[in-house]
Amino acid sequence: MIILLLIMSIITFFISMILMIISFIISKKSILDREKCSPFECGFDPKSLPRIPFSLHFFLITMIFLIFDVEIALIFPLIMTFKIVNLINWWKINLFFIIVLLMGLYHEWNQNMLNWTN
Repeated sequence: MIILLLIMSIITFFISMILMIISFIISKKSILDREKCSPFECGFDPKSLPRIPFSLHFFLITMIFLIFDVEIALIFPLIMTFKIVNLINWWKINLFFIIVLLMGLYHEWNQNMLNWTN
């Protein structure tokens, strides 16, 4: 029984090693074309100097996205607790949360952060 278990583990080890070697050989990127070397949604040129200044607008759009992305993670628990908490307190918390988000959106709109201009 122990010998059979040992043989099965050795076979499994060799099969996994063979599969890893095959996948490593198949996944080799041998051709570098222009599309693969071009920047992807970051605004940086990969072949230029890394210390050049970048557009602050990329940073602002990222911060706006993160704020509204985290906001979704905060709204989901509020939705789930609708039936188990006091209705008046639930409405107060939701109203406060939405007012804060709308004030932030108005501020971003007022500061022209949402316009994509250089």
